[in-house]
Amino acid sequence: MCGIVGLYLKNKSMQSSLGALFAPMLIEMSDRGPDSAGFAIYRNEVDENHTKFTLASDVPEIAWKALDAEMEMALNCDVKIEIMGDHAVLITDADADKVTKWLIDTKPRIRIVGSGRSIEIFKQTGLPKDVAEKFELASAHGSHAIGHTRMATESAVTTAGSHPFATGLDLCLVHNGSLSNHNRLRRKLQREGIVFQTENDTEVAAGYLTWKLRQGATLHEALEAGLEELDGFYTFCIGTADGFAVVRDPIACKHAVMAETDDWVAMATEYRAIAHLPGADTAKIWEPEPDKIYTWGSGGSMH
Repeated sequence: MCGIVGLYLKNKSMQSSLGALFAPMLIEMSDRGPDSAGFAIYRNEVDENHTKFTLASDVPEIAWKALDAEMEMALNCDVKIEIMGDHAVLITDADADKVTKWLIDTKPRIRIVGSGRSIEIFKQTGLPKDVAEKFELASAHGSHAIGHTRMATESAVTTAGSHPFATGLDLCLVHNGSLSNHNRLRRKLQREGIVFQTENDTEVAAGYLTWKLRQGATLHEALEAGLEELDGFYTFCIGTADGFAVVRDPIACKHAVMAETDDWVAMATEYRAIAHLPGADTAKIWEPEPDKIYTWGSGGSMH
């Protein structure tokens, strides 16, 4: 039993209030997931020649400040690092694949949590309110965010095992439910070059989307294929560079509700996470249908 939430602001004038609107959504799902929490927030887009990496480490003595000079020398690039708790946001003009390989090869105590031009991912064990406070979620600005509160049932409670899981540049996934064929899919995807950091079944779903996207599929095509190959019961919320997507399995036994006004669109495991949003009392409210993919993009419309 976990909680997932998502908020996309169609009204750009509201972007300075994203965190203030989104933090209560995440915290409201605490009783569905008190073990850990995480969120992906889309903000401060860098130019096309740069990439943002969110990094994390469970080792407190990591010398984040020394990382920029070491990377600049090794990769002949510019690097800027902002430290946020036990996470850091690194911005560089180096090739993203080269940065990923260099970090994996030379910094085994550092995890790549996410990467892209606008995405930043923060996650930690503990109550959602504590995670939100640690990473100053309530004061954050941005265009949209997705989040997750976790009650671990199939793997250990760790920061690495918390959601969201990154699935490519500016793409991430949160999940409520359970996959029944994740071990078989994990072995298949590993043979295809997908690398996993945890035993979490949600990371397998994330890896599956990464694999399909690398084959040239669009996100919608990847999700359609997932409806055929990902066996189990689930609700997914997928963050993208300019919005988010929601999909439920064909049986759709896991809770989900959506709401939309002219200013925003939101989804949550339960409506109480949405009820505080401005205009929620007059919003269009519905339960997403089984086996149907919902997406919102920069135009603010559903597809």
